Amino acid sequence: MPFANFKFPEGIIDASRKEEIIHRTTAMFVEYFGEGVRPYTMVLVEEVSDGGWGRADETLTLEKMGMKGE
Repeated sequence: MPFANFKFPEGIIDASRKEEIIHRTTAMFVEYFGEGVRPYTMVLVEEVSDGGWGRADETLTLEKMGMKGE
């Protein structure tokens, strides 16, 4: 079963963007593996609270990334 898990900072994408991510990711898996995988494809779009994620041992926030207020 193809599976994709996307995590975004909370509040930066709306429902229509999430839906687009799901459709485009499913289409990519179908293009790569064939139509038979469509019913088994799982796409999970999650929102992570600000400061609830990090990289290279540093907690990231929208402010640190220059995205606050966008």
